[in-house]
Amino acid sequence: MASHMGDGAKEEFLRDFGEHYGYPNGPKSIDQIRATEFKRLQFQDLVYLDHAGATLYSDLQMESVFNDLTNNVYGNPHSQSDSSSATLDIVKNARLQVLDYCNASPKEYTCIFTSGATAALKLVGEAFPWNYSSSFMYTMENHNSVLGIREYALGHGAQAIAVDIDEDIHPGMTGETLSSKMSLHQVQRRNVAESLEGEPTGDVYNLFAFPSECNFSGLRFGLDLVNIIKEDSSKILGISSVCKNGQWMVLIDAAKGCATMPPDLSKYPADFVAVSFYKLFGYPTGLGALIVRNDAASLLKKTYFSGGTVNASIADIDFVKRREGIEEMFEDGTVSFLSIVSIRHGFKILSSLTVSAISRHVASLAFYTRKMLLAMRHGNGSSVCILYGHHNSKKLQHEMGPIISFNLKRPDGSWYGYREVEKLASLSNIQLRTGCFCNPGACAKYLGLSHLDLISNTEAGHVCWDDHDIINGKPVGAVRVSFGYMSTYEDAKKFVDFVGSSFVSPQNHIDHGNQMKGLENGFVDTGYYLKSITIYPIKSCGGFSARSWPLSSNGLTYDRQWVLKSPTGEILTQKKVPEMGFVSTLIDLSQGILFVESPRCKERLQITLESNVYEDAIEDIELYGQRYEVYSYDNETNAWFSEAIGRTCSLLRYSRFNQDFMLKKIKGAATCRDMKNKLNFANEAQFLLVSEESVCDLNRRLSSDVQKGISGKAMVQVSASRFRPNLVVSGGRPYAEDGWRYIRIGNKHFSSLGGCNRCQIINLALNSGQVQKSNEPLATLASYRRGKILFGILLKHATIDGEQQQGADSWLHVGQDIHPD
Repeated sequence: MASHMGDGAKEEFLRDFGEHYGYPNGPKSIDQIRATEFKRLQFQDLVYLDHAGATLYSDLQMESVFNDLTNNVYGNPHSQSDSSSATLDIVKNARLQVLDYCNASPKEYTCIFTSGATAALKLVGEAFPWNYSSSFMYTMENHNSVLGIREYALGHGAQAIAVDIDEDIHPGMTGETLSSKMSLHQVQRRNVAESLEGEPTGDVYNLFAFPSECNFSGLRFGLDLVNIIKEDSSKILGISSVCKNGQWMVLIDAAKGCATMPPDLSKYPADFVAVSFYKLFGYPTGLGALIVRNDAASLLKKTYFSGGTVNASIADIDFVKRREGIEEMFEDGTVSFLSIVSIRHGFKILSSLTVSAISRHVASLAFYTRKMLLAMRHGNGSSVCILYGHHNSKKLQHEMGPIISFNLKRPDGSWYGYREVEKLASLSNIQLRTGCFCNPGACAKYLGLSHLDLISNTEAGHVCWDDHDIINGKPVGAVRVSFGYMSTYEDAKKFVDFVGSSFVSPQNHIDHGNQMKGLENGFVDTGYYLKSITIYPIKSCGGFSARSWPLSSNGLTYDRQWVLKSPTGEILTQKKVPEMGFVSTLIDLSQGILFVESPRCKERLQITLESNVYEDAIEDIELYGQRYEVYSYDNETNAWFSEAIGRTCSLLRYSRFNQDFMLKKIKGAATCRDMKNKLNFANEAQFLLVSEESVCDLNRRLSSDVQKGISGKAMVQVSASRFRPNLVVSGGRPYAEDGWRYIRIGNKHFSSLGGCNRCQIINLALNSGQVQKSNEPLATLASYRRGKILFGILLKHATIDGEQQQGADSWLHVGQDIHPD
């Protein structure tokens, strides 16, 4: 029945979009492309929806690259050998291919290869002829790599202005018409005291920058903007009021837009266009291009010279004669010629399908997805999805690229956090992206974040890529899905179904999972007691249980007091090195020894608690925004651990943490991490507590899903140890601990810092020397523990009269009664 319904849904989709979807006139259908050139997606059962971040290379493309590189000899093009000359010819042809892709005449434009679109934008910024009378104007919807040009402009005394353009630019629009649609933000300027009075002595050049397609919303800017700015800028009221002098030049950031609608430079003669090749066809990365109009290139001021950019130089006197060719002048050193050789195979893929067909294909998927998301309603009739950018009018669909940016709402109008969406999507094998996508202007514009919001969020500790997705009731980023030329209806349908099943409530309320129905069945609300105590001496390695254990000012004595560090300085954890879980530990307090064992090592390692470290070998490390002083160990100890986890590492031991550094780094922390108390190397708090009854309820749900035959689930049962708790309590009802604020264990007092937000690490099972990965138990937890997927609570040792608890009996004992609140 489900299959029939699915077929019916696709038939309806094809009735609406069959003319544009799937390359009906191409050499291969979309289903053939996926079956033959992207087998890895089917093998991994993966839905990839982050093509705006990086699209995927095809098997056919990579086979062609491999055959090319293994059957030919390519030498450094800065040479006269036959192989070098052949390489130089291919590089020249590649330049023409890039120009042709944007319909740019080689008589008017030059292709300069760079290390990426960002490097292309940086080149413009650092070489542009700024002076104190210049202006750098840019749309709010711009990537950080464009905003960074502002530093060059302001550094030379020029002014910078962000602008909003209310509606899209249409053919025939004039500067006077644009004035009514353009609003300017405040003028930014530095070095005011250094600015000279009067008119500039030389020519004045101004730069206007905009993306061909916004990487946040998918909005496509009308390229007629190029002609209006260049030819009619004096009639644009906003521009003429802030900049009365000089000539305007235009920069297009086409890193994203080029994949489906490259700018036609014969119609819209922009001065600079930045291109990224992995956004076009996945491979190679680390290569981009700046397409520059030749007369604009002659104005750029290059300071540095290097190998390949000079005809002659003399080492011991100030003499250099630079090359005159534009690409020769700006390409420092040897270009990435093997990558340049490879791009022709990517262009071959695109040309076989045609860019226009690719654009129609991805537009059909994006329109279908937007339509389905906007139609979703909760049981109370409220909207589920808020989309950003133009999306309500079919008329505007041609103005939207294959990007969909949105946030989701609960029935009560509150927001689902975008990190929750990302986490659940990952469990469904859907790869998407969340955050601000390095586009702070569009993010603030669409999310309604004021300057005060942005600054206070930053001062509260929020940074890009962290887990703080909602601050003061507002989302600070969004969810983004984006389609590529190999995306399918099935990809879009699986994503739409995921949103519907995970975030649409048929009821008039939302159940956050803290108070569950039916929990009284089989559970008796009795007193609580401490079931077990576990200490993890080495962060992310195995722990050991004890009947009694002493407390310190940092938590359980010796808990997470050691870490393993890679040669690059990274602190290793099970997330990246699951094999760390096979390293077992035991501390004998009477002997004062930490015993460490590994199935990979013949000998058991002994570390004396009060020695074995080099007291004079103290170094600083930073972890979770906190700086620690640590002791290091000898080469023999480091060699043992390197063998145990299968990679080079060194052992470090906690000495002390720098509280002054921590307080300066994070003020009024938005993070959940306990910043006001002493911590060893724990992730968030001194203690993690898990309830045995909560684990039992989770296992009951896991068994129930298997009995119901849900999604072909295999039997999974987990123990409390899967969650790496310090304290396991027994008694009462499942999830009662969620509501605890203070607890007493024996005569020791603790306060709760809230729930522990879970990630995929709890899906790792270590059995018989093998690391087994699955979606459980996180997938089941996510089905009923909504909001952040919380399980267990974080505790800190409470204080009395402002002092850390001290006393003769500073121990916890298994069996002690626990009294919440």
